[in-house]
Amino acid sequence: MNYKFFTQKNTATPQTQPIPGRESEMIQGRSQGWMFDAGVWKMLRRCLLIGTAKSTYYAGKHELTEDFVTVIRQAIAENPERVAEEILYASDGRSINNSAPILALVLLSMGEAPEAKKAFAEIFPQVVRTGSHFYEWLSYTKSMRGFGKVVREAGKNWFLREDVKGLAYQLLKYQQRHDFSSRDALRLFHVKPPTQDHQQLFEWVVKGWEALPAEIPSPALAQIWWYEWLKRNPEKTHEAILQGRLTHEMAAPVAKMDQAAWQLLFNEMPIGALLRNLGSLTELGVLSADEPTNLHRIEAVLNNKDYLRKGRIHPIDVLKALKTYQSGGKLGRSQKTWNPVSRIVDILEKAVELSFDVVEPTGKVFMHAVDVSGSMSYCTVESVALSCCEIATTMALVTAKAEKNYMIRGFATDFRDLGITNIDSFSSAIRKASNQNFGGTDASVAYDWMIKNKFKADVVCFWTDSESWAGYKHPSQALAQYRQKINPNVKAVYLTLAPYQITLVDPKDPLSWDLGGFDPGTPRIIQMLATGEL
Repeated sequence: MNYKFFTQKNTATPQTQPIPGRESEMIQGRSQGWMFDAGVWKMLRRCLLIGTAKSTYYAGKHELTEDFVTVIRQAIAENPERVAEEILYASDGRSINNSAPILALVLLSMGEAPEAKKAFAEIFPQVVRTGSHFYEWLSYTKSMRGFGKVVREAGKNWFLREDVKGLAYQLLKYQQRHDFSSRDALRLFHVKPPTQDHQQLFEWVVKGWEALPAEIPSPALAQIWWYEWLKRNPEKTHEAILQGRLTHEMAAPVAKMDQAAWQLLFNEMPIGALLRNLGSLTELGVLSADEPTNLHRIEAVLNNKDYLRKGRIHPIDVLKALKTYQSGGKLGRSQKTWNPVSRIVDILEKAVELSFDVVEPTGKVFMHAVDVSGSMSYCTVESVALSCCEIATTMALVTAKAEKNYMIRGFATDFRDLGITNIDSFSSAIRKASNQNFGGTDASVAYDWMIKNKFKADVVCFWTDSESWAGYKHPSQALAQYRQKINPNVKAVYLTLAPYQITLVDPKDPLSWDLGGFDPGTPRIIQMLATGEL
């Protein structure tokens, strides 16, 4: 008998305890596991990209949003210019939607330092781009701070843009949202029209047109004239849509819509509206297997990387559209039902892949470890049953599709084969991963499996909510063992898919990175980390 068990340095600590000597760097997660503190700036980016308006397995949406607001305020006090940069980064098509950046924008306007208010004014028009964004911003502002000088100036300038035609489009398309109307906003900000076009537009917003002008007042007001003409002549819907280039939001509420009218709208429908209305267009007969011309347009738009990027189409938007369309109307908010057209499903599958940013194969060996524990199946995105596990699987698969040397496995309290390869469709991969959602979370089992099977990876990617608690050692300790026994130069990338202030990354490890999930550029960043470009 001897005391080697006591005197030997302990390299394994249960995840329900902090690593000895590192206590000040760690915090206890909501799962009771101890992880490293992600810090204010990582937390800020996660919240902006992922959002906190939906509850997760471990926290409700109010608790998550209170954390988000606290972090934003801390970051604004520390560096308001950097906060503005983060808001712009997320708002430029990288966040799930623009709501989290708009909420952060309101909080930035509430910053005490002059630099905060200056940063708010500078980025406002780049974040609040549409009428819908504008009304959402008004709603949050009214509830959280009121309409002081900096807010009134921003609101006035939004209405005083030189592009009156673009402004008219926004005010016609989005006449009211979030308990605000354009008339409310104009009266709130006391906007004085700088040009005749602005004057006529504002008069229409406030008073409407009792009598329709005999001619279109100016090119800037052409859509409004045709909208008013259609209200008075609903039986001439086709002419109004064709001549006025009206969108479905403008025409449908006041027109007599038939299949031919929807066909005219489809011909000019922008990419975002197209993606949202695939089911309705199929139910109406505009999209069908024997309409090759329309299907060709769907393919030309949705399978074009430039269109996807310019339209700020987030991959999750496409994934939601794919899952909703395949359901035939059983998922989502639509009251309609349809028989999915197989070619449209194929187009959407390809669009998911194209909506991410990837480069040529790196030649490196990747291990993708997808969290398939019970908590990953709980959180859903918006009204479609799209879980964090499904999103993680999609992002892992699109990264794998760009490479030749990879493996995708799932971890909970074991490290299991999901049967997913790069020939899987996103739909089939999601089904395979979703069937595995159960058990606790232990990220260290991935390293244990790779050590046991002598799998030499160049990069290990964990797609997780970071709430790892069930293991007898911390993932950072398991990674150290893997480096000692298999590959001393392996890189680890942890992709956090929930807005928590925890990370599995040891801050002292120069070969480990923490990335916020749901960013379309994540696959490319992983490839650049693999090759040393970052």
